[in-house]
Amino acid sequence: MTYDIDKELSEMTSFQTHEGRVAVVTGAGRGIGQAIARQLGERGATVVAVDLRAPEETVALVTENGGTAVGLTADVSSQEQTAAVGAEVARRFGRADILVNNAGIFPFQDIAELEYEAWRRVLAVNLDSQFFMVKALLSGMKERGWGRIVNLTSNSIISAAPGLTHYMASKMGIIGFTRGLANDLAPFGITVNAVGPSLTRTPGVLQERTTDDIEQVAQLQAIKRIAEPEDVVGTILYLTSDDATFVTGQTIMADGGYAR
Repeated sequence: MTYDIDKELSEMTSFQTHEGRVAVVTGAGRGIGQAIARQLGERGATVVAVDLRAPEETVALVTENGGTAVGLTADVSSQEQTAAVGAEVARRFGRADILVNNAGIFPFQDIAELEYEAWRRVLAVNLDSQFFMVKALLSGMKERGWGRIVNLTSNSIISAAPGLTHYMASKMGIIGFTRGLANDLAPFGITVNAVGPSLTRTPGVLQERTTDDIEQVAQLQAIKRIAEPEDVVGTILYLTSDDATFVTGQTIMADGGYAR
């Protein structure tokens, strides 16, 4: 028996849990980021999709389903470009209510061959970008006394996969960043949490990993199938809603039971 994610999603009732919210999603051009943006739009949020390349497909998916979305192009590892994103969001919408820091890269590289430039690039895209985006969008959340920040980490931090030292360092850093930021922002009605997906069937993963590699990972999970991008979104929808008012500083592994 095969699992049909599209069928399950089509049978779900869509609730307007995010109506009136402005949600910024980084790395929204494809994969998990695109799925997050699409479903936030279906839940009523105005979506700002940010990616290194113009996220036209994501904007089209949101608007085709009756939602509202705009696309912005930025290198989120750049403080100047993320500041420009924040200024554009403020100009168009007045503020952002939700920030999902999804952008990330995961090049495999043995530590003996890993150069400092490659180390810094991974930390800049995966970790520095989250700091920059928070700084760019925080003022509007503080002024309104409401905000939701979700940072994407990874369940790879507990794996024995070689060649990911720089990636794991960045993803562990995100967990520390999340916990510290949650402490700083709780007095302003802003929650900060992290979500750790398992290996997920995205264009980037399919480019880096063989089918056999992917299936081997699936067999280590309680749910023995590879994750689809939509599998991660439900946790993020919860954490960015009013239902999660008292949840902050947490890291939730949405990984099919790999971490247990």
